[in-house]
Amino acid sequence: MTKMALLMVAGALALTGFSATAFAQRDPAYAAARAAGKVGEQPDGYLGVVGAGTPDLRALVNSINIQRKAAYTQKAQASGATVEQMAFTSGCNLILQTSAGEKYRTPGGAWETRGSGAPQRDSRCI
Repeated sequence: MTKMALLMVAGALALTGFSATAFAQRDPAYAAARAAGKVGEQPDGYLGVVGAGTPDLRALVNSINIQRKAAYTQKAQASGATVEQMAFTSGCNLILQTSAGEKYRTPGGAWETRGSGAPQRDSRCI
């Protein structure tokens, strides 16, 4: 993905106000799982389960990811980007928006707990 494409997708996301907080406000179970480090943000723009997880937690994550994909699809159609570009750019932003103590997946695939510094993100993130 070119830097120009990333900038266009990032701009489209900024204009639409997409954020992880919107999902947290919809479901207290999500907020609790996020705070407990049971779920985390991934570079692909989707939420992941840290460890094995319970069936209920996996169902919650699947539900959120379905909502995210629908939002990415709608925003991609409106901006001329692909769903994958929109999801990737969202992943960059969602990882950056994590707070200290929250989990995220590094570009190498490992789960990390966010410290006080910047999280590790894909080198293509802007």
